[in-house]
Amino acid sequence: MSNPYPTPHINAVPGDFGKTVLMPGDPLRSKFIAETYLENLKLVNNVRGVQGYTGLYKGVPVSVMASGMGMPSIGIYSYELFNFFGVENILRVGSAGAISEKLKVRDIVLAQGACTNSAYGAQFGCRGTFAPIADYSLLKSAAEISEERSLRYQVGNVLSSDTFYDADPTANKPWMDLGVLAVEMECAALYMNAAKAGKKALGILTISDHIITGEATSAEERQTTFHQMMELALEVAVRNS
Repeated sequence: MSNPYPTPHINAVPGDFGKTVLMPGDPLRSKFIAETYLENLKLVNNVRGVQGYTGLYKGVPVSVMASGMGMPSIGIYSYELFNFFGVENILRVGSAGAISEKLKVRDIVLAQGACTNSAYGAQFGCRGTFAPIADYSLLKSAAEISEERSLRYQVGNVLSSDTFYDADPTANKPWMDLGVLAVEMECAALYMNAAKAGKKALGILTISDHIITGEATSAEERQTTFHQMMELALEVAVRNS
């Protein structure tokens, strides 16, 4: 029997998702955001336990769906959302490790650009290095809302890394010397997919641990307590509805 749905990874139909999707890595964070903030909630995807929800936030349809960990995973989900389900904006809401002394644990980073050690961009055949960047309108909205709410935030480059456990203990040093703020694992692929599809993306990240100072949050705190980031992303979704 043929699959009645557009993709093998999302058990939904066009129209099930809002214009904007918030995309945490953790399915439990996706569930928490949806149940905490959205009204008239509907589960629209649960393939592989990757929950996708659509509901209303301040009367605006907004979706939340997990991406899983790493660029291959967010690469699949963001590609399908952009190209098969009519999604226009994806806001990654995730955690990151600080590699800058400008940052403290729980600060927010708006990822203006995403450096990477991944070969994800090689598929596009550019004769050079493509620079993955956020959509400016989403970034501008996020910065304005952060100012209005007096949030502690920084705008700048992040490193989207393929390696959580790097065999080279000095691997972060060159990125630190170039002013990169934090390390995470998804933004570069998301930004490349958005560029290719002519859509919009932004990474809104909370510092969960500090690689320089050693300070860190627990897994439960990362799942349920990063409210400033969640609320900021929802307000960006409303302003860009």
